[in-house]
Amino acid sequence: MRVYVPTTVAGLRALLADEALQPLSGTAFALTPALREAYIAGDDEELEYVAMTEAARASLRLLATDLVEDPDTPARRAVVAADVDEVTLRPDLDAAVVRVAGPIPMPRLASVHLDVSDAVEDVRRAAGVIDAADMGDEDAELTLGDAEDHDLAWYGLQELPFVLDLEVPDGT
Repeated sequence: MRVYVPTTVAGLRALLADEALQPLSGTAFALTPALREAYIAGDDEELEYVAMTEAARASLRLLATDLVEDPDTPARRAVVAADVDEVTLRPDLDAAVVRVAGPIPMPRLASVHLDVSDAVEDVRRAAGVIDAADMGDEDAELTLGDAEDHDLAWYGLQELPFVLDLEVPDGT
């Protein structure tokens, strides 16, 4: 099953060092039966995009925590696509949520999706209001929407070391 794992730039750096991706609490997102049921229309590609978008929002939550600890943290959402054999469906959390067991080794990773520099300011603002948006604050929801209007760029796994060195050298 293709899963989308939310992470951060720090998580991507750890991925390169460890040659495996450790999803926080095993949480990932995927095209699940519950997600398919939640949408009246949409082919697999469109519903996979929904799952990836949910992972990007989860990445924003991880980023919010990182920014509290270190305001110079690169303000970019990051999602890693991976192919895993076994997942546990978690419709009690959300239609697209799954749990994976343990770290995902590098050969199982398919691609990396990362915000580009044009999104940084919108993402930084959204990270600051993600909790308020979750609680229904309309202004916060609009701010979150500004960040989500930015599509994540696609990178092959072999490009990741260069992307992190060239695009995110100084936390911008």
